[in-house]
Amino acid sequence: MPHNPYSRLFAIPGATAFTLGNLVARLPMGMFSVSAVIMISGARGSYALAGAVTATGLAATAVVAPWTARLVDRHGQARVAVPATLVAALGSLSLVLCMRYGAPDWTLFASYAATATTPNTGGMSRARWAHLLQGDARAVHTANSFEQAADELCFMLGPVLAAFLCGTFFPQAGTLIGVVLLVTGVLVFAAQRATEPPPHDRRDPTDTSAATKSLLRARGMPALLIGFLATGAVFGSLEVVTIAYADGQGHKAAAGVVLALQAAGSCAAGLVYGAAKPRGSLGRRHVLCAAAMAAVMALPLLAVASTGSLIVLSVALLCAGMATAPTMVTAMTLVQRRTPEGRLNEGMTLAVTGLLGGIACGAACGGWAVEHLGTAAGYGVPAAAACCALLLSSAQACATSTRARLRRRRPAPPHVSSAV
Repeated sequence: MPHNPYSRLFAIPGATAFTLGNLVARLPMGMFSVSAVIMISGARGSYALAGAVTATGLAATAVVAPWTARLVDRHGQARVAVPATLVAALGSLSLVLCMRYGAPDWTLFASYAATATTPNTGGMSRARWAHLLQGDARAVHTANSFEQAADELCFMLGPVLAAFLCGTFFPQAGTLIGVVLLVTGVLVFAAQRATEPPPHDRRDPTDTSAATKSLLRARGMPALLIGFLATGAVFGSLEVVTIAYADGQGHKAAAGVVLALQAAGSCAAGLVYGAAKPRGSLGRRHVLCAAAMAAVMALPLLAVASTGSLIVLSVALLCAGMATAPTMVTAMTLVQRRTPEGRLNEGMTLAVTGLLGGIACGAACGGWAVEHLGTAAGYGVPAAAACCALLLSSAQACATSTRARLRRRRPAPPHVSSAV
């Protein structure tokens, strides 16, 4: 086996094939919302309508995605992901047709809500790695780091590609190309049956253990999901505040490049973190990564407060992005550890749902701060959200450590010798 940890991953038969299909399917995740905003605002002349439609899709995804992931765990990735993707593709095509023929506004909401059945392709890929690498914690750490870097890359390239397609060809081009990429990628991914984890639908109906109860009641999961909410708020507020700040400096077109630097820093840090050998307990690593994220999120605020230079801000965001990927990697690994066997897709989809909810809340808070406190003060929102994530991870680590000490101190049951 090669010594490079990433080469060792892709030396596994079938790993390269399912990864390529998954990357193609994941790229449109960063395209659809941008394409919808450009398409709707251009045709209807209302950014408010465009924002409301995309927000409706996000809310529908928060409700439908965990249900779709539960079906994936029970019946298998290929059997559920393919029809769910086709339904989502029809929703996107319906949105294009409604725009093309001037349908009423309510049809836009209904069409975009139908895209909520899109399966969590990143979660399915992580589930495959967990299935293939059972018992190898080092390799799972590397695989999770690679998947986080892939997420950052897709969300960095997706909006740029969508804006290019919509601006160069026609407003519907971004959505149409996104549909083609999504369907093609999921079909290629689902065709790799040799690496697909087996479904887990054989359960005793009288069983009330962790394998059947709600994941929201699993030990440690509520705190983890709230932590994902806080981390999502970092991303959402950072995006809105950066766009507003660049606009205020007269360089709104440069906002995409500035945000791409933040994503590039996160992508690079994720790959480096995955190649390193993990040290210490997972909970301790999560606290340290969250502390690093809270520290570097102060850099953008310091950059705009002290210099007001967009170039200095870009460097600060590049540095700030380097702490987000390790935090996400350790958090996703904790989700894997605390999710009962056979429900991994559901657990990771709940984490992504929390992240999306945090992005929406962070965007709203960042917009309010920019409007009422100014663009420079708006960078206090991602810094505050990162501090909340640190407090949550620290409290969770303390609770876990306390439970472990109590278990060690608990006296063993007295030994009773049998009578002869």
